Amino acid sequence: MTTHTPSPVSGSAYPDPRDEITAYLSPLRAFGISLTGNTAAADDLVQDTIVKAWSNIDKFQPGTNMQAWLFTILRNTFYSDRRKHRREVPDPDGLHAASLFDLPAHDGKLAFKDFQRAFVQLSPEHREVLILVGASGFSTEETASMIGVAVGTVKSRTSRARKRLAELMGLDGDEVTSPADRATQAVMSMSGRYVA
Repeated sequence: MTTHTPSPVSGSAYPDPRDEITAYLSPLRAFGISLTGNTAAADDLVQDTIVKAWSNIDKFQPGTNMQAWLFTILRNTFYSDRRKHRREVPDPDGLHAASLFDLPAHDGKLAFKDFQRAFVQLSPEHREVLILVGASGFSTEETASMIGVAVGTVKSRTSRARKRLAELMGLDGDEVTSPADRATQAVMSMSGRYVA
């Protein structure tokens, strides 16, 4: 039977949680891209998140969900910065967002471009719930805890986000759920290409 020696950081029997942080760089980057719509801004956001997590590691409760804790830090950092700057770069045609990825060379290319154009037009709140619930697989309860709202609010935002995304993509009501989730999963998988 293996026992853990107490960590010098936490004084517990758990390994140093800082060792876990790098395992979540790709999902953090994908979440950052979904919120900012810009890979450079997402990279800055992830870097700020890692610095904050590292310097506040004593606030992490060993044995809990590290990814959820990091996503919460990233989300809070994004909205704090947004409140400070109150200015966003307009991208109404989605041209900038379309330039962020190397799209696959098959029939899905056009559908993915349509998704990208529609996705960047969603509010940050709608993009985040689609990524957290639709692509990252967090439950509505976990998402509610991460973003600090009621479970019903998450369900409502998810429903409205899927409906709006379907409207923007010209899909009918029967196509709202699964295409949005497949598309957000595609965003998550493609963003991994940009992680060094």
